[in-house]
Amino acid sequence: MTTATSTLPWTLTRLGVVMTPDPAEPHEHEGVLNPATAHEPDGTLYLLPRLVAEGNVSRIGLARVVVEDGVPVGVQREGFVLAPDEGWERGLTNAGVEDPRVTWVPALGLHVMTYVAYGPLGPRLALAVSSGARRWRRLGPVTYAYQPSLDTDLGLFPNKDAVFFPEPVPGPGGRECFAVLHRPMWDLGWFREGEGVHLPAGVDDERPGIWISYVPVEDVQRDLSALTHWRDHRLVAMPEAPFEELKIGAGPPPLRVEEGWLLVHHGVTGEQPKGFDPTTQKVEYAAGCMLLDAADPSRVLARSSEPVLAPETAEERAGTVPNVVFPTAWAEIEGTHFVFYGMADSAIGVARLDRRAS
Repeated sequence: MTTATSTLPWTLTRLGVVMTPDPAEPHEHEGVLNPATAHEPDGTLYLLPRLVAEGNVSRIGLARVVVEDGVPVGVQREGFVLAPDEGWERGLTNAGVEDPRVTWVPALGLHVMTYVAYGPLGPRLALAVSSGARRWRRLGPVTYAYQPSLDTDLGLFPNKDAVFFPEPVPGPGGRECFAVLHRPMWDLGWFREGEGVHLPAGVDDERPGIWISYVPVEDVQRDLSALTHWRDHRLVAMPEAPFEELKIGAGPPPLRVEEGWLLVHHGVTGEQPKGFDPTTQKVEYAAGCMLLDAADPSRVLARSSEPVLAPETAEERAGTVPNVVFPTAWAEIEGTHFVFYGMADSAIGVARLDRRAS
């Protein structure tokens, strides 16, 4: 086990691999990666991994977490919970429901899943909900309220790395809201040749960063589908540290700590050609930490200057996309928090989240 440190007091200590592709499973031919976590009403913990079949077709799987001596050590597969069954989840050259992030929201009594629907216009965000881990109901694709101050329509752009906060937070004007972090991408040249980068008003850096949007609690109380209608969009953070040179994105659901909201995020450095084919990249993905203000979660109080986890092991350095640690989920087991992460877009690892004594 190795532990990396940061300027913040939280560390991640890698504990090992919990899931690798099963050669007998055609749905896993090209990897298992980037899971969410959810629990059944009886407390049974599940991973919801992205399963990639030949042709880069992704499904969201279901795998019960095996725990020994309070530590996740493996999984038992139980099929999958979502496949690209809707037209907006299937493109001409690609199809998938990808990279789920799941937040348990006690105020709703539901898990809220954000996932990437890879449809005809590329990666777009969509939502599903469940009271447990096994049966999910799609709420549909995300829409974005027009915001004149941005002078653009966020619905035009590909988007990834979305995750909800687990409890209502103060929104703009102090209104109680559900909030979600996400990462729009401004280059439309991949879709329309020559179109290039379109930046919102007030943004002068084309690198993808972390944004926040809000949904008033009262709207969701009237109609659960309001969770898909995001508004009051604000930029939260842009790349700053060397390990974030190309882009940053949110990881597991924010965790409430004494100082505010702890966000484990990813940063990317290296070379990334135009387009969305990850196999053409020469990059490194590492994990960092960010502390957001509880009174205004669009405000960053502190952040890592160095990674808390970077690719070191064989499973992290070799795979479909080498040199990747990509945190996407966490779970609390017997009072300890564990972070699950994708390893080189091929396998799933687990690390323990610790706080250094002051």
